[in-house]
Amino acid sequence: MLCNRSFPIPPINKVTAVITQHNVHHHKRLDILRLFQSHQTRTMEVEANTNSSHMRAVGLDFLTKKAYTPPSWASHINPIPSHIFSLGHLPTPIHKWNLPNLPTNTEVWLKRDDLSGMQLSGNKVRKLEFLMADAVAKGADCIITIGGIQSNHCRATAVAAKYLNLDCYLILRTSKVLVDQDPGLTGNLLVERLVGAHVELISKEEYAKFGSGDLTNLLKERLLKEGRRPYVIPVGGSNSLGTWGYIEAIREIEEQLQSGTDKVKFDDIVVACGSGGTIAGLGLGSWLSSLKAKVCPCLFCL
Repeated sequence: MLCNRSFPIPPINKVTAVITQHNVHHHKRLDILRLFQSHQTRTMEVEANTNSSHMRAVGLDFLTKKAYTPPSWASHINPIPSHIFSLGHLPTPIHKWNLPNLPTNTEVWLKRDDLSGMQLSGNKVRKLEFLMADAVAKGADCIITIGGIQSNHCRATAVAAKYLNLDCYLILRTSKVLVDQDPGLTGNLLVERLVGAHVELISKEEYAKFGSGDLTNLLKERLLKEGRRPYVIPVGGSNSLGTWGYIEAIREIEEQLQSGTDKVKFDDIVVACGSGGTIAGLGLGSWLSSLKAKVCPCLFCL
């Protein structure tokens, strides 16, 4: 959620920008299966970054791998990612949200990251653009990640892996009662099964005892012994590399504000906070860039 304030007002009267995140659980259409059966992945290496923003805006660069150039204000951060895969439908629009009973001189705008794709949607895809490029560059033939039984990150990772012809192994946390049962085909599990992800269930108690790092490393060691080349993505895609997804999102917001007809300035950015990667990228990017908006976690999501 983005806040805009163009004139001095008391601290409570702010324009807030809300970054919406798309949660895909139910009502998955079965034509997703036909989509993936008929789709043959072709990736193109784009050596030059010329006109890349235009290509992305008109949707011509989906699944292309291209050299990454950071924003000038982030060029001193190390390490800088070398490449990126275009997996999201970006830039996502910013819409004014006409909420009733807002304080005087307060505006609320929405950064519609729920429109960043269908199966590859929400804030997860921005991180995966960097993470999947790194996986391919390191010669991985499969992806490992972990999350809750209906994790949106796990669903997006499984879809991204399918597009890039990589196998996907998911460790999904659920109740002890359900560990030895078939998890079924509900919500995100339906999509994960449709794209052929390997699903392993673990109880919440085991997750708390061992932690996500040890659990993914155990699976990685097993796959290495089988001759596979796994690449591990942490919970939510939240690590230093995934954080670049929302550093890049700040550049996107900057460019949208500069090209807009209205002179809008956001005072606050409010975002749901889970594994922390999204808010880390937003906070760092906003501080380094000209945006200088205060980044606030949504307390209902903590």
